[in-house]
Amino acid sequence: MIDMRIMKKNFKVLFLAVFVAAASCSFTTKKFDDPDKDKLLIDLITYVLQKGHYDPADIDDTFSEGVFEDFIEGLDPIKRYFLASDIVEFSAYKHEIDDQIKNKELTFFNLVHDRFKQRMEEAKDIYVEVLETPFDYSKDEIINVDYDELDYASSKRELKERWRWQLKFSTISSYYDLVEEEKTKLETEEGYTRKSLTEIEKKARGTTETSLKEYFDFTDDLERKDYFAVFLTTVVEEFDPHTNYFAPPDRDRFDLRMSGKLEGIGARLQKRNDYINIVEVISGGPAWRGEHVEVGDIILKVKQADEDEAVSIVGMRLDDAVKLIKGPKGTQVTLTIKRVDGTIEEEVITRDVVELEETYAKSTVIEKEDKKFGLINLPQFYFDMDDYKKRNAASDVKKEIERLKEEGMEGLVLDLRDNGGGSLKTAVDIGGLFIKEGPIVQVASGGSRKEVLKDENDELAWDGPLVILVNELSASASEILAAAMQDYKRAIILGSKQTYGKGTVQNLIDLNQWLRKNDMGDMGALKLTTQKFYRVNGGSTQLEGVKSDVVMPDRYSYIDVGERDYDNPLPYDKIEPAKYEVWDGYIDFDETIKKSKERMEKSEQLALIEQNARWVKVKRDEMNVNLNFDTYSAEIEKRKKESKKFDLIDEYDNKLSYRSLPNEIEMMRQDTTLREKRKRWHKNLAKDIYVEEAVNVLEDLKLSNIRKGKMANIKN
Repeated sequence: MIDMRIMKKNFKVLFLAVFVAAASCSFTTKKFDDPDKDKLLIDLITYVLQKGHYDPADIDDTFSEGVFEDFIEGLDPIKRYFLASDIVEFSAYKHEIDDQIKNKELTFFNLVHDRFKQRMEEAKDIYVEVLETPFDYSKDEIINVDYDELDYASSKRELKERWRWQLKFSTISSYYDLVEEEKTKLETEEGYTRKSLTEIEKKARGTTETSLKEYFDFTDDLERKDYFAVFLTTVVEEFDPHTNYFAPPDRDRFDLRMSGKLEGIGARLQKRNDYINIVEVISGGPAWRGEHVEVGDIILKVKQADEDEAVSIVGMRLDDAVKLIKGPKGTQVTLTIKRVDGTIEEEVITRDVVELEETYAKSTVIEKEDKKFGLINLPQFYFDMDDYKKRNAASDVKKEIERLKEEGMEGLVLDLRDNGGGSLKTAVDIGGLFIKEGPIVQVASGGSRKEVLKDENDELAWDGPLVILVNELSASASEILAAAMQDYKRAIILGSKQTYGKGTVQNLIDLNQWLRKNDMGDMGALKLTTQKFYRVNGGSTQLEGVKSDVVMPDRYSYIDVGERDYDNPLPYDKIEPAKYEVWDGYIDFDETIKKSKERMEKSEQLALIEQNARWVKVKRDEMNVNLNFDTYSAEIEKRKKESKKFDLIDEYDNKLSYRSLPNEIEMMRQDTTLREKRKRWHKNLAKDIYVEEAVNVLEDLKLSNIRKGKMANIKN
């Protein structure tokens, strides 16, 4: 996310530039012999992309090949609909799509869409027939779930066998759950009548059949325009992964998400292959408050409070899955979650709205022997879109610094872990709290246009030792702030090998504004990448992110998380550095980093975290699943046993004490909920080796005598 005020300013420049270019050729429905809305849309979108995108892609044969592969894969990610003969037929257009886009032809889309609808109708008969016969779980059958490596079925007979494998794979998890449930009931319910394995197997198949019936009920409601929106999204995402097309209802949902008023579990979801992945846990939301899920988890099933059976959402469209997961405040939903390490658990979540207070900066005093340090946790770079002078991340961080100084803090930890970004201006202003003045970030627009955003206020809020904590999920504005403080050598960056790597800016453009006359209805909107961020040293944060000065492993260390995990990301590059002076306040900056690295090499806790990260990577890379029930069950038990040794990670005690600031203690007297939240936060901090090392680094950082004098003046 980025600062909407700066977006609006830059969008005006973009709009004027494109408007001047388009003044003599504004779109009207009369300009087309065929007034078909689809043709108008594709012409309009590609025009705006070419004129407004930061780095517009060449619409050529390579582009055509990308659209070809991604559209077909998007419709049929696990290759259970199309036949190999279909792909051969489609391949005639593999290098023609670019020409069709330019000529407003839809031959490729029409062919693929019509065939897909046909194959889906055929699949309805296949799954019903397959599920009529009990699965034999005594057989050793192995399914490879790396669908990218799977060839399309060469015949309908082979396709049916593929459906059998995939349905058996879908059903075995339900069968396992029911068998385990049966064991529990036999042990705990007196007089319980045992169900036979035949009955349990039949019920498991019934659950799969119900899920598929609901899935096809959803798809039956889809119209041609819905599939065309998917095609348009495929086209625009060839430019970069953050450029998206929003059909009218999707734009409404996007506006709701941006306003933060959507009720549900408080997580952002994304579909990859056939699975619904959690890509962000919203600070302040119910999933975050209850520590129910984490980034990388996969949601397999959804069960409502008033229903007996869970619905599988594997293979379901993202929007349809979201409809099942979200719901009114106060209602409960049970999610079957496949964890990052491959274990499967159920989580009961009470739906709620995001609590705004939990998205704001909060701080704590850390006490170690006779020394006091401050920690400020910043979940996002927030601001009031109507009035920046109202509450924002920069003003709040400044207040927390002042309060921590009153408590006598000798060093500050700024925690940006899991912070996905937000307002660019607040990032610049927060950077200005730690340096006297100077550039914080460079923003490049298309062509050679470049703007240097500076801190022009020579007031310093904190002139003492500073450590910034980051991880792979620290993105956008978080990376800008961390990069600036690293380039100035103002702070030591501690955490993951690199941060998320998103160095681009997007604007949401209403496509209707380009039409002089429109009798075809709402055309939707385009989220367009228009700018790129650069560090003051000239390097981009795109893909590369920010490399920590001291690298500490975590469970994502060997998993692709971030910008590099997307298709078609914009490349890393460099521009000329801005003029800035490296901070001269420390006398042992490099030596402190060296000492920290030496401590990390000797840490048993970090060695265990590293071992866990490697284990998670191995488990995630296992693509062969044995559909023999005994083998399947044994593998689950093996995973549970192996994961037990990593429970020690959460039992760690860093021997630091934490207390809230006086103003918050006063609030807690009236707010018992706040007291419980802070108690939970402090409990988690006490297990946190990253915070422990941040304090060690702060202890090692020594200020020059000049800075010490200035610090004394600041404290007085």
